Amino acid sequence: MKLSIIIPVFNEENTIKKVLLKVSSVKVFDWEKEIIVVDDASTDDTLGIIKKIKSEISFKLAIHGKNMGKGAAIRTALGSVSGEYVLIQDADLEYDPDEYEKLVLPIKEKKTEIVFGSRNISPKQRGYFLNYWGGKFLTSVVNLLFGSSLTDINTGYKIFKTGILKELNLRASRFDFCEEATVKALKAGHKIVEVPILYFPRKIKDGKKLRWIDGLAGFFSILRLKFLK
Repeated sequence: MKLSIIIPVFNEENTIKKVLLKVSSVKVFDWEKEIIVVDDASTDDTLGIIKKIKSEISFKLAIHGKNMGKGAAIRTALGSVSGEYVLIQDADLEYDPDEYEKLVLPIKEKKTEIVFGSRNISPKQRGYFLNYWGGKFLTSVVNLLFGSSLTDINTGYKIFKTGILKELNLRASRFDFCEEATVKALKAGHKIVEVPILYFPRKIKDGKKLRWIDGLAGFFSILRLKFLK
């Protein structure tokens, strides 16, 4: 079995090398790994660091000529995926690749084909007040409208069977990828299993990019997918 790990990155010069080295070295049972990095038109030294480390570890690299957003980067990477499953890995250090086996286990045990790593099952750390409660609100809206019982739709750790993710016909370009992918998977009748994960939130001064406007976009995405499509 092969796990394709997609890493969308924009202006993460302080963390991208550590993330790539960690993702490259971590073991995921007996699965083969494929790493696909998409630089979303970084304006700092991120791309330079990525190119330098490419001589040390193996990964595919795609480069956007202009900043298009996380969802667009994921769509770009999907064109190069060769693994049976896809995992999304943020390029910061908020999520720990050491938890890959925990995320993959429900798939390995044939319980599901989609796994979300939830920050809200036995949480030890929480991010900004608005980010945390905004995520809880969006998750509650999805549960109410689609009859699910999820705890964290905005988690950065999601694993999908590749065929399923491609069939969702994703269109979101930015952080509303989370809402679109979750809702479309639920509407298609897929089972989503959540497992608890650790979370190491960073601050805006350290590069945190999620803003209140992204939560608003996610909310309207949920409504659009419920009532217009």
